[in-house]
This record gives sequence, structure tokens and C-alpha cells, in this order.
Amino acid sequence: MAARKVVKIDEELCDGCGDCVPACEEGAIQIIDGKARLVSDVYCDGLGACLGDCPQDAISIEEREADDFDEAAVAKHIAKLDSGPPAHAHPPAAECGCPGSAVRSLDPGPAPEGDRSGAESGPSMLRNWPVQIKLMPVRAPYLDGADLLIAADCVPFAYRGFHGRFLAGKTLLIGCPKLDDAEFYIDKLTQLFMHNDVKSVEIAIMEVPCCMGLEHIVTGALQAAGKSMPVTITVVGVRGEIKPTGQGLQQMLGQG
Repeated sequence: MAARKVVKIDEELCDGCGDCVPACEEGAIQIIDGKARLVSDVYCDGLGACLGDCPQDAISIEEREADDFDEAAVAKHIAKLDSGPPAHAHPPAAECGCPGSAVRSLDPGPAPEGDRSGAESGPSMLRNWPVQIKLMPVRAPYLDGADLLIAADCVPFAYRGFHGRFLAGKTLLIGCPKLDDAEFYIDKLTQLFMHNDVKSVEIAIMEVPCCMGLEHIVTGALQAAGKSMPVTITVVGVRGEIKPTGQGLQQMLGQG
């Protein structure tokens, strides 16, 4: 056993929020008894991708004697986490992450016929959880072979028929290109595109200049990942209407 860099977690500072769990692609960090803990040295590569996701600054890198990082063990560990427990079972305490960011593949009901924008009830078309870009694991099982919908988080509130028009058959990611960290989004989506065979991307944004940032984020991530795929952009007006192709983008560029 040789000295190397591994994650160190200050349990006094940690409040158990779980933000670090999806940030660790190797699954080395889990929430146990209300605190983030390093599950095993062999899962930690010591690169510190989780450092920027701790709001309490409870995570650091230390150099100490530790077992070597084991990619094969990580692959088995990730496969076990992705498979999850049976639907009727409670997850073991040692493998329980933040409940709000636990990966779930959902079973939507039948797709509505046409645009049910006037319906007050109906089956949800949501196929995945979580939906926030920041919380989305880059190796979630529902990402491989997916048609992605990457939406500005104001869109579902502005467009009444969001589920019927946008969500059917799509895997959803949402975020705000104005208020969130664009560089983090680019890095996260780059990893997502690199590790999954995504089939297509639809970007849904509002008719405001700051929303154009989401298109730049997705484009930058695709370029960084060296991937090419069909990408469409849909613009929703602040009154809830879908803008004709090209019109919304021209208006935003004119206001920028």
C-alpha cells in the first residue's frame, strides 16, 4: 500500500445534503447515517471532481496510504448502484444517497393524443429522475440511446401543454443558463455525451436573450465530446406560445 491522493470528508462540516454524491462519477461517496462518507479507497481516483459541489466546503484532498484506485472494481460498483434495489425493498444504509437525487427510471402512461394543453389532469410523461442537470449522473441507465430534451427551467411554467408537446419519449434535463454555472453545465454535458450513445437533442428555451446560453452550452459540450447528432431548438414565448421556427431566435438575437 503506497501513499496517494484520496478524498477526505470533514464530518463536522458535512450536513448530509448529498450534492457530492452525483458529482462523484465513480460512486465513491454515499450518504451514510446522514453524513457523506468515502465508501472505499479503491473507488476514489483522487482527482477531486466532487470538491466544487460541497456547499459546506467539507471535502478536501489528502495524501495518505491507501489502496490503489481500481477501475474494474468501480465498474462493478457503478453497475450495482445503477441496478438499484427491488422496487419493494428499502436501499441498504451503506448505499443510500440523497433521496432527492436518487436515480429512477419512471414508467409513463400512454402518450396523449395531440396537444392536451387544456387538460387539467392526465398521465405524466416524465421518464426519469432526477431532472436537474447538476444532479444528473452521467452514467444513468436511461441516458444510453436516449432522445434528450434539455429545457430551460422556465419553459414548463410558460407552456401549459409541456408534457404532451415536449416530454413524450424524451429523457429530460433542466437548468437555467443565466443563474447557474455555465462552465459546470458544459463539463457535465460533455461527460454525459462521452459516456452515452445519445440519439438526439431538443433544446427548449424561452424567448429571452439569456436563454440563448443553453444552446451555446449544448453546442460547446457536443464539440468537447467530439459528438455529432440531430439538434433542434424550440422557442416558447413568455405568453406560452411556441414561436415559428427561426422567429424566436431572431428576436432574441436582436435583443442581445
